[in-house]
Amino acid sequence: MSKTLESPPNHQTLKIIKLAITSRLLLLSLILLWRILIDPYDTSSPLNSNCLSTDHHQQERNVIQFPRIGSAIEDSIVWDGVYFVRIAQCGYEYEQTYAFLPLLPACIVLLSRTVLVPLVSVIGHRAVLALAGYLVNNVAFVLAAVYFYRVSVIVLKDPEAAFQASILFCFNPASIFYSSLYTESLYALLSLGGSNGVLNAGYLCFQTLHQAYDAVFLKKRACSAVKVLIVGALRCICSFIPFIAFQAYGYYNICHGHSLDEMRPWCKAKIPLLYSYIQSHYWGVGFLRYFQLKQLPNFLLASPILSLAVCSVLHLVRSQPEIFLSLGFQASNGEKRPTASLSSLDRVPESNSSRLKEKSSAKMQDTSTVRQRKQRIKGDNYDVLLDEYDSLEKLRYSSTFIVPCTLHLLFMAATAFFVMHVQVSTRFLSASPPLYWFASHLLKSPGTDANFSYLSIVSILLGYLIIRVQNHGGMEVEVLVIINHVVENASCKAAGVLSPLFS
Repeated sequence: MSKTLESPPNHQTLKIIKLAITSRLLLLSLILLWRILIDPYDTSSPLNSNCLSTDHHQQERNVIQFPRIGSAIEDSIVWDGVYFVRIAQCGYEYEQTYAFLPLLPACIVLLSRTVLVPLVSVIGHRAVLALAGYLVNNVAFVLAAVYFYRVSVIVLKDPEAAFQASILFCFNPASIFYSSLYTESLYALLSLGGSNGVLNAGYLCFQTLHQAYDAVFLKKRACSAVKVLIVGALRCICSFIPFIAFQAYGYYNICHGHSLDEMRPWCKAKIPLLYSYIQSHYWGVGFLRYFQLKQLPNFLLASPILSLAVCSVLHLVRSQPEIFLSLGFQASNGEKRPTASLSSLDRVPESNSSRLKEKSSAKMQDTSTVRQRKQRIKGDNYDVLLDEYDSLEKLRYSSTFIVPCTLHLLFMAATAFFVMHVQVSTRFLSASPPLYWFASHLLKSPGTDANFSYLSIVSILLGYLIIRVQNHGGMEVEVLVIINHVVENASCKAAGVLSPLFS
């Protein structure tokens, strides 16, 4: 038992760490390159008026030793980064700032007042805040990549496929947001490493229901089922508490102490939810509100990631239809076992990964002796045993945990398409593991043109990455022609993928 819980040095994990760090260095180099070559499109970085509270003015009175370096760092504070740095600097001053949750600003403040405090007199307080944000997000991304790999090993039961999916995650098309002043890195880390946010409480509900089902119908222990349900409910409540507490904090600051005539409209609602009001009032977020002819280019911009999401869901459902139709309740004990491991992802030892590899190889060797009929893949130089392909297919998606992951992706994709500003779909869905599991499957699938699959996926990822970096760090470019070309290639590939799904 002790050997199972041990976590010896994992060379694959070290590879993931090195790869994640390399991807961040390459991305930051691209950002610097675009900054040097092209003038910024977004001009919000100079927006730095004095804080409303006089308590924050002292920070700006220090003499700065290297103002040019500080100014260069401050110039990188654009888009949502302006809000996060402002909140870290001045707190929540305006109603619309409550759309930006407090974890990232809190981490920025903590670093700027401890580890990075000596740099305040060197580059300035605001530049230090930005530097702290970059440090937090890039470190969080590296840790998120490690947890992504460990989750993938548990679910796919194939270390090679998990490693390949992790590579795609490290170079995902929304990479610019993971190394900028956005919350994507922290969200990915907390989602993959534990539970973060209201929607992700669904994973806890799924695990609780399965444990209660096993206690009642398999172990015949009703008391154990009640205990499991109580513990599961408490864990879900813990996931809701931070969001509810922040909404209460906003209500207290904006609504408390005002008469009905002075109150904002959302303060008078039966459920005064500040976040949804801000999204609707200030950014026009709502069901079908973005379905306008002038927004067609943005739908085109989001079409590759949304198409990949749909293909991922269809493929994962088709791979184990009986598990999806029963929500995993009819799965075998071996298929349910990974679900019980979700709360201990850091206990995936190297020996387990090696054992999975050995099982996979042994199974393919045994199968090959039964059936030796080969299928020549047109245009490739290798032979593939049909039974090897079948065994790999069953091996990769034999975990019930694939069910909540897929349902989560489907819900998020539908929300991005019907409710949100659709152009944010790329970064909104970028932390969803099934996207990379499916892309990894395409790269390894012997039934398709491997070279074409590789080039299509890599071209989409790298093309989007470069476009996003250029858009974020440089000028706004006319990318619709490029995206249209990529979409056409992806559509051709999707046609080949979707045809067997409905056969």
